[in-house]
Amino acid sequence: MEQYIVSARKYRPATFDQVVGQHALASTLKNAIATDRLAHAYLFCGSRGVGKTSCARIFAKSINCLNPGKDGEACNECASCRAFNDGNSMNIIELDAASHNGIEDIKSLIEQVMVPPTLGKYRVFIIDEVHMLSTAAFNAFLKTLEEPPSYVIFILATTEKHKIIPTILSRCQIYDFNRITVPDIVAHLQKVAENEGIEVETAALNVIARQADGAMRDALSIFDQVAASSRGKITYQSTIENLNVLDTGYYDRLLDAFIETDPTKALLIFHEVRRKGFDAQFFLNGIAQYMRDLMLAQSPATSKLLDEPADIVADMQKQAARVEPKFLYRAMALCNDADLNYRQSSNKQLLVELTLIRIAQLLSPSPIESGRGEGPLLPIAKSAAPQATPAPTPAPPVATPQPAAAAPQPARPAATPAATPAAAPAATPRAAYTPGTATPRTGGTAMRVGSLSMSGHRANKAEGEAATQLAEPVTPEGVAAAWQAYIDEHPTDYALTRIMLAFKPELVENRYQLALDVANSTLLGASMDQIIAFMRAKLRNDLFTFTLQTIEGELPPQFWNERRVFDHMLEHSPRFATFCRDLDLKLL
Repeated sequence: MEQYIVSARKYRPATFDQVVGQHALASTLKNAIATDRLAHAYLFCGSRGVGKTSCARIFAKSINCLNPGKDGEACNECASCRAFNDGNSMNIIELDAASHNGIEDIKSLIEQVMVPPTLGKYRVFIIDEVHMLSTAAFNAFLKTLEEPPSYVIFILATTEKHKIIPTILSRCQIYDFNRITVPDIVAHLQKVAENEGIEVETAALNVIARQADGAMRDALSIFDQVAASSRGKITYQSTIENLNVLDTGYYDRLLDAFIETDPTKALLIFHEVRRKGFDAQFFLNGIAQYMRDLMLAQSPATSKLLDEPADIVADMQKQAARVEPKFLYRAMALCNDADLNYRQSSNKQLLVELTLIRIAQLLSPSPIESGRGEGPLLPIAKSAAPQATPAPTPAPPVATPQPAAAAPQPARPAATPAATPAAAPAATPRAAYTPGTATPRTGGTAMRVGSLSMSGHRANKAEGEAATQLAEPVTPEGVAAAWQAYIDEHPTDYALTRIMLAFKPELVENRYQLALDVANSTLLGASMDQIIAFMRAKLRNDLFTFTLQTIEGELPPQFWNERRVFDHMLEHSPRFATFCRDLDLKLL
């Protein structure tokens, strides 16, 4: 019985043409061999599983080939190539720096450098995970790396180039390996499946490729795992079950719930996902990724960034056409905020549920479309419509008072309730807020069982009453209190609230103004409509507003924020700058 070999080893590339996803880099190395323009030291950088060590071995075999092709490829037939393929070449030495990272290991390697090749032109030393070498080992290696014998070539490989000291980097030719794209991985897996006689669905290979995250070795390992459980036929359903991947159908259903502004439906989908064993944070990140894909699908230019086949991209474009970009941006922001707060939350399930409710309310009719709780929430559970309260009796005409006609007047209210049933809310939708104008308010939204309302300032009014406008007196103290209330109710908007803590509107010539520099003015201006609407509700005055005044040049010190103070101290205090650099202190 033939011994089983995993696909990651069985299908490891043996020539440059077999390397997947690194065509430009492989072409450069082949040209260097064909023109005999070889450097004495190379550094191959890139994430795991992209072919760094494989390319180093192919490169080492090719430069020692006795009969290389015109394109720089090894012949795989000469004595040197056969020795390499059999694993007993004396001219190619590999060192794992993760387990041999001390100065004694480097001294042993330097001693081997002095031995010339027995077959071929060069002795090639491949040092994998070179960033794991100790500082002393790096320093002992410097001189040899800079001026090795003419028959020695070093190939260093690393996944973390930033950990390598600059003196090593300056002595090497650096090649950065790209993450392998999803189409390239899918194409290679299809060839593997054909060779192995396995029937596969393209959708299943796309799931495997996305899970591999740009690493071909990971993709082959996942392929073996799924193939072992599928018994010769890899389907989409078996793949998502084996890899515990959440089907996009759940996210499509969630989008339906969000468009329908139905938080109940969204919560039921979340609990269905939880029953299947998926982690709440995994589900939260999946929503953010889904919204991001919808955002990319809305434009033909950015839809190319979706690593998906054409049919899936077409489906994403249909879904993306159902919502506005503003909804997607805010939904992603809410998911990101929830992800940041997930670790600190004591009730993680409630955090995700609250996020779903907020996203479901983004499209609800509200003068403040923020999804942060300021706007009126739709009913969580739909109940029977309550009986409408009869509208008050309108005042009699003033133009021609007639004493004789006043007697039958009390009979008129009996006909009024039939003319004002529950159709009033549908007939008076809330108007969108426009900067610089008073926000019309529908009068008298009645409180119902099972529903929440956060803007019912005139809850005692009956439904159907004509719209009124709030205009209570505004004082500087009230403005300051409303300003602080907004800060207190938005603790996660760090950048915005820091600006609001440093700058406050002031009454100048009967108008409230806010003086800011250009950068802070731009950031606060993006949320200005939301802030004004919030303060109008707090001040109970629909005419309140304030204007932004941009200050050219540098602000005086009394208006500096924490960042400006910190930068000023770094610039003018060398000792403080040294202290921060030594302790790696940063202002968050």
